[in-house]
Amino acid sequence: MKNTPEISYFELQAYMGTTKHMGGFETTKELIELCHIEKNAHVLEVGCGVGATACYLAKAYGCNVVGADLRESMVARANERAQREGVEDKVEFRVADAQELPFDDALFDVVFCESVATFIEDKQGVIGEYARVVKPGGHVGVNEEIWLKPPPAEVIAHAKRAWAIESDLPTADGWRRLLEGAGLRDVAAQTYRVDARRESTQIMRYGFKDMWRMFSRTLSLFFKSSDFRAYMNGQRRLPMSVFEYLGYGLFVGTR
Repeated sequence: MKNTPEISYFELQAYMGTTKHMGGFETTKELIELCHIEKNAHVLEVGCGVGATACYLAKAYGCNVVGADLRESMVARANERAQREGVEDKVEFRVADAQELPFDDALFDVVFCESVATFIEDKQGVIGEYARVVKPGGHVGVNEEIWLKPPPAEVIAHAKRAWAIESDLPTADGWRRLLEGAGLRDVAAQTYRVDARRESTQIMRYGFKDMWRMFSRTLSLFFKSSDFRAYMNGQRRLPMSVFEYLGYGLFVGTR
């Protein structure tokens, strides 16, 4: 891991050792339930980030989990976490592109994903990849950002700057159609507005040592990097009106 990361949304998360998903850990657990994840299930987590959810699934559910992420920096952090939490025998992390998953057809019981397709232009293609690698009768579950109502141009610009969302965002109906278009059936959807209480449950994903490590890295980077200070200043200017338009949803379909 580099001493000073690239100043970008995802590389900063890898450097600090965190993975941000809308809805916090409470929403992650709801998605796990909607996917009917059970003991010894073979789960693929696409966009595993620093491995917190994959390790949780291994410890709490006894799952065998493969975590895939596009960034080597994220996979490095995920492997560190698996070693710290003693689940190396239950999890495997690989550098992989969600749009070209290096797995056989019908391999996994569940494909689980949070905030990945949001950032990809060919959303139908990537959802099709999730459906391809899940077994018949298995589940594909995603937590993705949505527009709650049509946003003005300035709101779109703020969202792109703050979260590096370069592609168009679907509505909830749009995400549902994407899952159905990939051949998934019985698609269930739950949508949410951004809520501070729910977002705060992100803390539950990590232990005290993890939180201290994140804080220390962030503070150190703030003092030694003017680029980071400028980036954070831009984040603070994010208007709350964005959340009148931007929300998120859980979408789960059966293969």
